[in-house]
Amino acid sequence: MSTRVDASPRLLRRGVVIASIVAAAWGLAACSGSAEFAGSDASYAEGGQAEAADAAADDGSMAEESTDDRALIVTGAMYMTVDDPISAADDAVGIVEGAGGRVDARSETAPSGYDGGSARLTLRIPAPALDAVVDDLRTLGSVDEFSTDSADVTDEVRDLDARISTLRASTERIAGLLDHAEDIKDIITLEDELAGRQAELESLEARQRGLDDQVSMSTIDLSLTTEPIVIVDDSPRSFWSGLESGWNALLSFLTAALVVTGVLLPWITAAALLAAAALIAVRVVRSRRDRSTAASSVGTQAPEEPAAAGGASTDGDG
Repeated sequence: MSTRVDASPRLLRRGVVIASIVAAAWGLAACSGSAEFAGSDASYAEGGQAEAADAAADDGSMAEESTDDRALIVTGAMYMTVDDPISAADDAVGIVEGAGGRVDARSETAPSGYDGGSARLTLRIPAPALDAVVDDLRTLGSVDEFSTDSADVTDEVRDLDARISTLRASTERIAGLLDHAEDIKDIITLEDELAGRQAELESLEARQRGLDDQVSMSTIDLSLTTEPIVIVDDSPRSFWSGLESGWNALLSFLTAALVVTGVLLPWITAAALLAAAALIAVRVVRSRRDRSTAASSVGTQAPEEPAAAGGASTDGDG
């Protein structure tokens, strides 16, 4: 019994020592992780300032940045009058694709009684080839309006690059700590932090890709139309204009009547000839029928006359 009482304090002291060591290790790991997270957050939040400070300290080389190093988003619109909008749209697509660009949107309107149709295209043109492509597009017809606008996003691009670089380094360090972590709480904490950093990194990279696409490919909205059809209102507005309109209408009617008569005259003549021929044929048939009828009636009555005469003599004799 005494042995068990003596062993308990030793085990208690050993447990206290082990617990102290584990607590110290946990505190050290927590402090290092917190310091690392804090350092990462600080560097992540102040990435743009650090980048600017490094640029200012680099012998002023970035202070005299050339125009070619700037990141510009160029957008514009071009309105043109062409003879055939659909055909001109096909030519515009060929010009843009030949320069390495693409067409993001296209819409067409069929010709009507008021215009010859229209076409609208959203063109994405490589920034270095923008001027050459615009010059080729001008040959499709008459340019009614053309305008461009540019937005300088150089600082935004640099800040985004710095944030992505810092976040990648922080993610790699957290991944390294996770590889060496043994305590379940440390593993859970590091995995949550790593997942959050990776999600944010993917979001920034997607934003970077979108920004790079806008910078590398300029956007031009091309509108192609024809000359509008002018409808003149020539309705009479006075007595003389009404008289003139009526006289013109009469002449138009007479002209149309003569044209119709000229078209129908051959048919009327042919119909009259056919009718005359049919009438003659009917008369011939009737004449023959009448003759045959008369002849048959004469042949029937001729043998009856002697009998009638004989009867008369017999009656006389009696």
